[in-house]
Formats: sequence, structure tokens, C-alpha cells
Amino acid sequence: MKLTILGGGGFRVPLVYGALLGDRGEGRVTEVVLHDLDAGRLAAVTRVLTEQASRVADAPVVTATTDLDEALRGADFIFSAIRVGGLEGRANDERVALAEGVLGQETVGAGGIAYGLRTVPVAVDIAQRVARLAPDAWVINFTNPAGLVTEAMSRHLGNRVIGICDSPVGLGRRIARVLGANPREAWIDYVGLNHLGWVRGLHIAGRDELPRLLADSELLGSFEEGKLFGVDWLQSLGAIPNEYLHYYYFNREAVRAYQQAEKTRGAFLHDQQARFYDEVGAPGAKALDVWDRTRAEREATYMSENRETAGAGERDADDLSGGYEKVALALMRAIARDERTTLILNVRNRSTLSVLDNDAVIEVPCLVDANGAHPVTVAPLPDHATGLVCAVKAVEREVLAAADSGSRETAVKAFALHPLVDSVNVARRLVEGYREVHPGLAYLR
Repeated sequence: MKLTILGGGGFRVPLVYGALLGDRGEGRVTEVVLHDLDAGRLAAVTRVLTEQASRVADAPVVTATTDLDEALRGADFIFSAIRVGGLEGRANDERVALAEGVLGQETVGAGGIAYGLRTVPVAVDIAQRVARLAPDAWVINFTNPAGLVTEAMSRHLGNRVIGICDSPVGLGRRIARVLGANPREAWIDYVGLNHLGWVRGLHIAGRDELPRLLADSELLGSFEEGKLFGVDWLQSLGAIPNEYLHYYYFNREAVRAYQQAEKTRGAFLHDQQARFYDEVGAPGAKALDVWDRTRAEREATYMSENRETAGAGERDADDLSGGYEKVALALMRAIARDERTTLILNVRNRSTLSVLDNDAVIEVPCLVDANGAHPVTVAPLPDHATGLVCAVKAVEREVLAAADSGSRETAVKAFALHPLVDSVNVARRLVEGYREVHPGLAYLR
């Protein structure tokens, strides 16, 4: 089976390849094609993968190319993990937003909109090429903002594109662990949009154990989300929010922390990964060791500003293990082998949430089989969550409309309607600021 990875020179590709190395089942991936626009990054990541493969007999064969059409032809599965504008673009997203006093995080608020505006046109081009060159392939979208990009691609690929994120999986795992349960045996009642969802129940052997957690202040305050959001707020909500909701519930504190940080997250990763690619490219470098060391630093500093604001301390060691690659492999196995499973995924709503139309991409538990991912029926969201979901989905639709039409005014509308942008004038300045630093937004006129 052939797997194509778009963004194949990206730092997290070795996580995916490592997961593939552990798969010895029938019908496994035997060929991996890496595609990237940067030949140097491709060469560096290929070195890491070669060292990974040296430890495993009959490892999937890896090839690399800068030709997109060549990479897509004959693919059974396509992982889309691109970053339009690179980490320099992410750092600029943060900088422009923070100068206006609003959040610049890569998927939430102004930064997420800017990232979406320059990513959607590229993702749509990829989707159109896939439809033409690999119509039977399944696309698994890693590219952020994951829900928005998946919805853009679904307009051309239908249900054959599925978005994934490790945040809901990690959240469910932490809740199960603190309750003393096996995460594999738990049914997680989770619903929302990507980076905007809530766990409303965690069922083990048919019994919802979440009320027990919410009633125990000591237990509730003992894990990541309890430390991040605070026990009182979680008990008021009656649910456990995705960690990214910290940007909404504690926006002022988060913006201040990012403004005061020595470096934004994007700037930190830009410098860190530049060092990584330089080190791996040096003669005699132990590429896998360099990658392991860099990854450990990256994971340990994840959302560090939010945790500092909340006094949450360092991340637990159990939370430094990634997750995207595990979700992707489970999804691919379920489709390729009809190994039926349940995963939290980004898929078309159909009739799952009545407040959204059928084509809106949501993040929800899905039953997965050879025919793809099928969202399960869920209870309606409470009003406070419904309001946020509908507001952010409306923003996503304006981003899609702006990307389709090239309308600067529609882009302004997308920024102005977001709950974390507090002025139409700020929205106008954001559009102008982003157009100045991102050549990929020159289409907005």
C-alpha cells in the first residue's frame, strides 16, 4: 500500500514513520512517498527515517520528490501536513496580531484566520489534483486549522477527506487515567469544532464517570486541564474543555502572557527547527538523536505561556508522547482493513449537530470502517457552547468565501466576526498587516 505525505520535509514526519514501522499487519504500508517544496528539508527528514528504518526489518521503502503530481499518482492514502508560509509565517501571524492586542495563535483567533486565508487556496488546489490523479485515495488532513482546511478540501473530495487532531484523544486519555480507567475501554462523549470542543461524559462499562471527577475537587485539580482552567470553572461548566478553549475563557491573560514572552511560540519553533535542519545536514550527524532531542524540547514547551498564566506547572511526562500518528494509523487501518473502530475525527456534520448544516465539518466521535468515518449521534450542546461553535463556524465560512472570491472586505468580515477580535477597525488593520507580511495573501483585493 502506498502512502504519500505532503509536507514530507516537516519535523513531525518521523512520528508517522515510526508508527508505520510498528505495523506488521496484512495490507500494511510498504511504500512512503515524501513530498515537499524544500529539497533540503526533504533530505534531512529522509536521513532521520533511514536511521529509524535501520532498526526494523522489511521497513516501508521511502522516496522523496518535489513534484506534487508525481507524489499523488497511485497513492492509496495521502497525509496532508503542509505549512503554507513555514514557521516564519506562523511567527508573523503572532507578531501582527499581538501588535493589535489580540491573539495570534496559529489556529485560534486572528492568527488562525490569517493561517487559514493563505492555506485554503493551496489545500483546494491539492484537493482538485487528488480528485484528478488519485480519485480512489483517502486524504487524512493534519494541516491546521484542521477543521477549516478539511471543510475546504471536502468541497472537492466529499467524505474521502478526514481531518485528525490529537487534542481530543489526549484529553480523553488524561481523564480516563485520572479516573483509574483504561482509555481504550472508555467511550468519550466529545463534540465541537477542531480546537473548540468539550468532553461531556466518559463512559466505562456503560456508566458515565465524569460526574465523579467533577465532584472531586482534589482529583479534578490533579491533571492538566484542572490545573489549566481551575477546578471551580470546570465544575461551573459541568464539562472538560479542550485545552485550546483556554484562549477563549482566559483570553486577556493569554494575550498578555504572549506579549510578555521573550519569544512567541512560532518564533521559538522557527529558531529551534532551523537549528535542527542545520545539525542534521552536518556530515556525520546522528540524525535520529538530533530529532529525538529537539522533539523532547518542543513537546515540553507546548502551551507554556498558558500553563504559566494558570500556574499549572510543567507538563506531565505521560503527555509528552504525541498522538497524531497514532490516530492516523488507526484511521488508515480501519479503512484499509475494515478494522472497525471509534475515533474522534473532523468530518462533515451530516445531521449530527442540528444547529449546523450537513456540510459543516465538526469534531466528534465517529465509527470508522471500510467506507470511511460516520459521525455518531450526540446530544445537543449547551447554549454557551452552541454560541461559540456557531460563531466560529460562521467565521470559517467567511474565510472560505474570502479565499474563493479574493475579497478583502470578506476577509475583514471574517476577522471582525471572531469572538476574540474586538473591533471592526482592528479587523481592517489586521488584514492590511497580514497582507504586508504574507505574499500568499496578495490575492485579497
